[in-house]
Amino acid sequence: MFGIVRPCTHRLGEHLKSQWMAHLCGLCLALRTDHGQFARIVTNYDGLLISVLTEAQAERTGRWRRTAGPCPLRGMRTASVAQGEGARLAAAVSLVLASAKVRDHVADGDGLLARRPVALAARRVASSWGAAGARTGSDVGFDTAVLVDAVDRQLGIETLAGPGTPVLTVTEPTETATAAAFAHTAVLAGRPGNAEPLAEAGRLFGRLAHLLDAVEDQEADAASGAWNPLSATGTSLKEARRLADDALHGIRLALREVEFTEGRLAHRLLVHELRSSVDRAFGTASCAHEAVPSLAGPYAPPGGPGGPPRPPRRNPRGLLAGCAVWAGLACTCQLCCGEYEDPWSRERKDGLCKDADCGDCCDCCNCCDCDGCDCCDCGCDCSC
Repeated sequence: MFGIVRPCTHRLGEHLKSQWMAHLCGLCLALRTDHGQFARIVTNYDGLLISVLTEAQAERTGRWRRTAGPCPLRGMRTASVAQGEGARLAAAVSLVLASAKVRDHVADGDGLLARRPVALAARRVASSWGAAGARTGSDVGFDTAVLVDAVDRQLGIETLAGPGTPVLTVTEPTETATAAAFAHTAVLAGRPGNAEPLAEAGRLFGRLAHLLDAVEDQEADAASGAWNPLSATGTSLKEARRLADDALHGIRLALREVEFTEGRLAHRLLVHELRSSVDRAFGTASCAHEAVPSLAGPYAPPGGPGGPPRPPRRNPRGLLAGCAVWAGLACTCQLCCGEYEDPWSRERKDGLCKDADCGDCCDCCNCCDCDGCDCCDCGCDCSC
């Protein structure tokens, strides 16, 4: 999971924003309850999609929500948060993939991890997270071995990939892992008929996540000499955008085959907000809360000819330093109500509740792109 679905909460509206926050807090608290305070640092936006999809398919009962106590990230307010098997599955997936990411950083000797004592401690953390994720996955009937296998195969595929290798060969392990996780939400919700279309949506989501991560990191990877899927395979930004748009269309079609009890938030995140993520990655964001789009063309990254200058890039923090900064932010209200620096990438980000003008409703929710859906609360006529 790469954290690509980062919705503008002003587009969500109060109702969907409260639901989204319930799943975000539910994932964080599921990690704390089952695995301790430190495990909460693996909370991520993409992981909560698992919880969202599970609840969206399930029958409406009180067991999917509980009232959580005050939290600094909510301005010391109580809140209704998601609970149950969906949140626990999201926690299991997040832990296993975070474990793999730590092992990858250790293998690469990134930052402080080049020092043997620090690397040894990180390996222990990774091993603990991997085992914890496997236990929780087993509790909800999900075999996390499919995730571990995907991560293990990824390195071998990247080693063999070169100019001319189809980039989709490189994205396949990610696609397989996310397909399995999405499909299992149907099992947890008691909707086995949804497993196939959700597996397809998950496969395409994994493809999209890998592609967007590669697009956003390509410049930095080139500067540092790090491996990048697009550069290694010779895939152009134009081809990457075509594949991304195809994946968006495929996800939308797959979701039409899913039987939801209440699917508005899932649709909003996986159709409208995911399209915004693609636009953001390729420098064509349309929300006034985001960067001004480049005038150089639909496939030009920000900072190209005619576009706005790219702000100076600051060196990202290492894994452990980022965790320390995250812990500090968690004791304030910055993540919720202010502007803050991402603990790892050091990018400036707005808190969840910061006021901003996101344009008119049709610009924000792309109603005319949803082919007649009735999912939006913004009052647009989606039949246009």
